[in-house]
Amino acid sequence: MASANSAEPSYLPPTVQGAVKILVTGPFGVGKTTLVGSLSEISPLRTEETMTAAGVGVDDLSGRPDKTTTTVALDFGRITLNSRLALYLFGTPGQQRFWPLWEDLSRGALGAIALVDTRRIDESFDVLGQLEEQGIPFAVAVNLFPDTPRYPEEELRAALDLLPEVPILQCDARNRRAAYDVLIDFVDHLHSTAVLELAR
Repeated sequence: MASANSAEPSYLPPTVQGAVKILVTGPFGVGKTTLVGSLSEISPLRTEETMTAAGVGVDDLSGRPDKTTTTVALDFGRITLNSRLALYLFGTPGQQRFWPLWEDLSRGALGAIALVDTRRIDESFDVLGQLEEQGIPFAVAVNLFPDTPRYPEEELRAALDLLPEVPILQCDARNRRAAYDVLIDFVDHLHSTAVLELAR
């Protein structure tokens, strides 16, 4: 695996024979851009814009006082999973006004990692509903902020109304190792459910 965010151009090894598209999604301010940046072995593409007064009353910044930018199109990163398979990571915007982009971003995606903030769990319902409506296999990844309340998995599954086969994972999106563990667990899930055939 190449080092994250290398300043040098990073080309795919000639042995890579396949690529898989994975969505990184979730509501506004949950850590999608951070997760893509932690995982990507190339400098990630970001379409962040500075938040302005026009967003007051539209974007809820409660609990996120330091947030000054927002994704308006997508985040994009890449990670080489093994010598023959690369994952392309597409981070979606969180606000509903950008959801017309969702259909294009989700086209061809093998699965999605849906980030959840348990301090604002109700904000996740629309995103999870979108994934279910489009039939995209997904895992829920609880992003652990410093003041994140912890809940037993059964309680969290009931609160999010998740089917038994949906994995619930935990990570700190700022931590590359933790982010990578979530990605690997999700890829293993896709493999175990025959959605993804891992190249050897």
